[in-house]
Amino acid sequence: MRIATKTRYALRFMIDLTEHESEGRIPMKKIAQRQLISKKYLEQVVAPLSEAGLITVTRGATGGYAIARPAREITLDEIVRATEGDLYLLDCLEGSFDCPLSMRCSTQRVWRGLENAVASYLHGITLEDALDLKPNVG
Repeated sequence: MRIATKTRYALRFMIDLTEHESEGRIPMKKIAQRQLISKKYLEQVVAPLSEAGLITVTRGATGGYAIARPAREITLDEIVRATEGDLYLLDCLEGSFDCPLSMRCSTQRVWRGLENAVASYLHGITLEDALDLKPNVG
C-alpha cells in the first residue's frame, strides 16, 4: 500500500493548521513556507479537504485557512478518505474486478484484516493526537 504524496501533504497541512490555530486564519503562503511545499501543489491538496468539510476557506486580504471543527473531532481517517477515497489494499477487496478465486481465496481474509487494521488505526487518531505525536525540535 502506498499513501499518495497528496495525502501526506494534506496531513501536514491539517497538522500545521491545528498547531497554529490560535493565530486565526492562516494564509496558504505561510503554511507552504513552513511545510516546504510549493504553494501551487498545496492549492491542489486543499480542494478535497474543503469539499469534505474539514477546513474553511476565507478569500481576501485577511483570508486564509482554518480547521472546520475542533482538532479532537477530526480523525486522520477523514483526511485520508478525503484525499485517497476508500483505502483498499488490493483490487479484489474493492470489488473492481471479478476474481475467479474470490469465493475460495486463501489470502483474502489476511489482506482484509490488514486493511481493517489500517482503517481502525487511522480512525483512532485525531488531529489533536497527531499534534502530540509530532517530534519536538529544538
